Amino acid sequence: MPLTPRQHDPHADADADASGGPSNPEPRASDGDAADAEFLAAFGRGEGVGTEWYSPEPAGYVRGRTKYVVVIGTVMSGLGKGIFSSSLAKLLQDKGLSVAPIKMEGYLNIDSGTLNPYRHGEVFVLDDGLETDMDLGTYERMLHLNLTRRNYVTAGQIYTEVLDRERRGGYLGRDVQMIPHVTGAVKYKLRDLAMHGGRDGGPADVVFVEVGGTAGDYENGFYIEALRELAFEEGPESACFVALTYILEPQILGEQKSKAAQLGIKRLMEAGIQPHLVACRAKNPVNETVMEKIGMFSNVPMTRIFSMHDRDSVYSIPEEMRKASLDREILSMLDLHDRVNPVHEDEARHRWSDFARKLSGTRSRSITLGIPGKYAALRDAYASIDKAIEHAGVHLDCDIDVQWIDTTDIENAADAGSVLDGLDAIIVPGGFGIRGVEGKIRCVEHARTHGLPFLGICLGFQVAVIEHARHVLGLDDAHSTEFSPNTPHPVIAELPDQKRLEGIMGGTMRLGAQDVALEPGSLVSFLHGGAIRIHERFRHRFEVEPAYIDRLQEAGLRFSGRHPDHPIMQVLELPVETHPYFIGAQYHPELTGRPLAPQPLFMGLVAAAIARQEPDFALTSVGRRWVRHGNGCTTSA
Repeated sequence: MPLTPRQHDPHADADADASGGPSNPEPRASDGDAADAEFLAAFGRGEGVGTEWYSPEPAGYVRGRTKYVVVIGTVMSGLGKGIFSSSLAKLLQDKGLSVAPIKMEGYLNIDSGTLNPYRHGEVFVLDDGLETDMDLGTYERMLHLNLTRRNYVTAGQIYTEVLDRERRGGYLGRDVQMIPHVTGAVKYKLRDLAMHGGRDGGPADVVFVEVGGTAGDYENGFYIEALRELAFEEGPESACFVALTYILEPQILGEQKSKAAQLGIKRLMEAGIQPHLVACRAKNPVNETVMEKIGMFSNVPMTRIFSMHDRDSVYSIPEEMRKASLDREILSMLDLHDRVNPVHEDEARHRWSDFARKLSGTRSRSITLGIPGKYAALRDAYASIDKAIEHAGVHLDCDIDVQWIDTTDIENAADAGSVLDGLDAIIVPGGFGIRGVEGKIRCVEHARTHGLPFLGICLGFQVAVIEHARHVLGLDDAHSTEFSPNTPHPVIAELPDQKRLEGIMGGTMRLGAQDVALEPGSLVSFLHGGAIRIHERFRHRFEVEPAYIDRLQEAGLRFSGRHPDHPIMQVLELPVETHPYFIGAQYHPELTGRPLAPQPLFMGLVAAAIARQEPDFALTSVGRRWVRHGNGCTTSA
């Protein structure tokens, strides 16, 4: 049974619509004096008769049906709350439960689109076009889900919604406050996700809430308060709070120290949150003495304290959690044992165990893969690419040594040849800004002329067009108007329809999943199993200028993927007769790679690199699936 009254202020939001807005907004002046008088009278009627139990819910929401697991960090940020939350969610998902994750960020940005990768890592784009935190990529990969804007919220979104609503008269005279109105907006979003974020858009069994930052931060305090209220309102066995903390191990002391963790958890308890489970982030396995201290100061039993120390791969963590019985602890705390599907669990565990075994096992092949990019010093900027490479390596039984190359230091063809020497393949990734672009162009030239397997992503696709225009078509000054607005040969430019949308940052961006029509018989179609249409995610502003398409194709560049209705080029490749593997995508294929369903362009790249070393690989069953053999395609150009 719920622990709080469920009635709402009848003059506040009892009749709010499902979007969170009032069903009877303020009338317009043109509606007449009678309407104005009625609106003003509503304030008088509401005065003194309201209730403080302001906790709006979507129509049809049933308290206590959906359970909530909340992960809050202490001591410091960046400890891996998303990894822990997604791993625990996977354990319950494997048992047949429907799970829905949400990341709650404290910053005032509406989304992550303008954040610097050096400050916040990769920007991850969802199918519906929302630019989000990189943790959403972790959730999608671990849970094999396509998430939506329901799964991501920022303080900027919450405050904007509350203030817009106040201006529309949605609170009918109430003084709008952090409690209950801002916390009420947070609870509404969580309950809306609980109703619609589950399997096939239905209700979720468990919502996993990751709170950005750490306990004690000013910016996330209202989230923590809202979650405290939510747990109280939902009733017993409806919420489980996880404190993710950090165990220091100073080199000068040579032992693990728990004081910072104790104080961090204390800050959480001061906010009214009693953790049910503690995850201890550390370099090495957390020893029993430290866990005993954590348990004593947090009131958490030893069976619910987990050592989340460094491991070879994040994909091994779910199994480690299962061995520590965290899944059974969660089921007991939330009274979910009767929702478990044992058959589903056996099948899911078998598939994941097979992947995990290959992940940690010895592999029969090895290649060296280079990634020339401007953010080479920060791997989080290319987190999804890193994971897509890992997936391909597991499925192709290949160790992949990834070399990160800073293209700002590459000035000519000789430099490119020197830094790329000894590599078996390269990926030229996306990015914004001119720094490092000329170095990327030189890397593409080297790959094209030396038969080095190449995959270009977004900007990597665009620089491949520029390189071909310059060095094959003979247009020495060819460039993108993004970097050279007055170039005489703008082979990459904003299209007219995009230019009309200019005005605000992001206004001309193509964002989110769109269809790509593939040319039958092309390399990209072959990699996708003969498909002639795929659905991929975009995040870019500039396109191939239509006036140059025919000339580029006459010079040997093949545009094998296009927009279904407009002259927008989305995939390029070189014929397999002239190059073993040369392909570029205007979209971001890495965003849709999954551990058990590796991304085809990455599989093709790694397979081509293997075949370049071992031509007989193309004749194996795996090789025939991923290497476009025949007509010299498995030999260097």
